[in-house]
Amino acid sequence: MNYENFNSQFNDIRFERSHFLGIISLYIFSFGSGILGYSIFIIFQAIGIIEKSSIIWNAQGIFWGLIIFCVSLFLLFLPVEFINIYKLFNTSFRDLIINIFYVIFISLIFLIIFQFILSDNNLILKDIIEIGKAVSFSGFIAVPLILFLQHNLLKFIELTEKLTYLLTLFFWIFTTQIFL
Repeated sequence: MNYENFNSQFNDIRFERSHFLGIISLYIFSFGSGILGYSIFIIFQAIGIIEKSSIIWNAQGIFWGLIIFCVSLFLLFLPVEFINIYKLFNTSFRDLIINIFYVIFISLIFLIIFQFILSDNNLILKDIIEIGKAVSFSGFIAVPLILFLQHNLLKFIELTEKLTYLLTLFFWIFTTQIFL
């Protein structure tokens, strides 16, 4: 009897737009946060607070820092303006499997983009590509673990869908820093 219920959950797996958009917004928020931190790092190098390693001269640092800052703001506003889903639907085992599949799929697509399609012409673009790879690796390894833990903890602790979204986002950004 239990086996039939388990199979009926997996036979009903299909493309869930809300699951996909929630995961893609998490990825964009994580990547945008990494880029924002990198822009501040470059501006600190240009000002002289941090020793120069990515830039050659101060004007180049200010130029790249401001461009990357604007790109990061654009990336951080994409989910707010266009996706507008700040929930992780992770209440059933079926939802967990769908979320893990989407996290791995989106991370794989972006890893292929950062690994093979984008070229690293200069040191700053190389660092941005490394940030993208770190976000993707974090999506492969760490995010499925936190999704699994949240799914199992929902039985014991009352967490709202928005809180699980924020915890997952924080964990994704934190583990991205580990992979850098």
